[in-house]
Amino acid sequence: MRNVVIIGSGPAGYTAAIYTARANLNPLLIEGLQIGGQLSITTDVENFPGFPEGVMGPDLMEAMKKQAARFGTDFLATLVSKVDFSQRPFRLYTDDEEIQAKSVIISSGASARLIGLEAEKKLIGYGVSTCATCDGYFFRGKDIMVIGCGDSALEEATFLTKFANKVTVAHRRDKLRASKIMQDKAFKNPKIDFVWDTVVDDIYDVEARNVRGVKLRNVKNNEVTDFKTDGVFVAIGHEPNTQIFQGQIEMDANGYIITHDGTKTNVPGVFAAGDVQDHVYRQAISAAGTGCMAAIDAERFLEHSEH
Repeated sequence: MRNVVIIGSGPAGYTAAIYTARANLNPLLIEGLQIGGQLSITTDVENFPGFPEGVMGPDLMEAMKKQAARFGTDFLATLVSKVDFSQRPFRLYTDDEEIQAKSVIISSGASARLIGLEAEKKLIGYGVSTCATCDGYFFRGKDIMVIGCGDSALEEATFLTKFANKVTVAHRRDKLRASKIMQDKAFKNPKIDFVWDTVVDDIYDVEARNVRGVKLRNVKNNEVTDFKTDGVFVAIGHEPNTQIFQGQIEMDANGYIITHDGTKTNVPGVFAAGDVQDHVYRQAISAAGTGCMAAIDAERFLEHSEH
């Protein structure tokens, strides 16, 4: 029986572990498939406070993990396959065991949707990005391609014009899905161009570990062209990693966990932190902040439930 089980090992999970461990709650952190979350596949992180020279994503996550371990966090390098939140103690199932918990902090994050190219996976952090706020700064004076058609794609494109020489938005149809206000803003921006009815079939150059261009294909006439660009931002949305909590906890239409009064969910004793409940900010620092909040909420919940 554990006081606190934390599901997920990104900035939210590790911060929750640091705080609950320092409160002598001996947390168990179940790390999931991608240990360190999205930051484990990020290269330079220049906007996390306290690192004036920047820090590599995996190094930042390793430091957080060591800090959590120092205060007595236990780690389990496995995946939670099923949960039962219908009564306390809560039950969590991995492939080979059942874990009982008095409280649970869900920080399983969200995964950026990718277009599915082999080159895209290999070049993440080397010119391919899923976060303009995180990486736009590295593309000062460069040409960038944004893939997507919704509000978030146009938001990213508009934000990137602060740094880029030129931003080209590629979309597989001939009109955008974004709101009218976002479209008007983008169409008026002299730095933003659009290529319509077009998909990206490949990204160059995996060998050089650097983005040099893309292979474009027109979906109407199948014409293929090479297009020179220094960076590719994929902005086709995020998927919260909440599949195993369906039917157990309240979520919005897109699968993000709904929280209230801090990090509380609709199940007393279950808390949610980080990108699993935040589709607005999606930053390491905001995730870490909610991880701290969830730890304090869990500590108070345990205090009250034991009196």
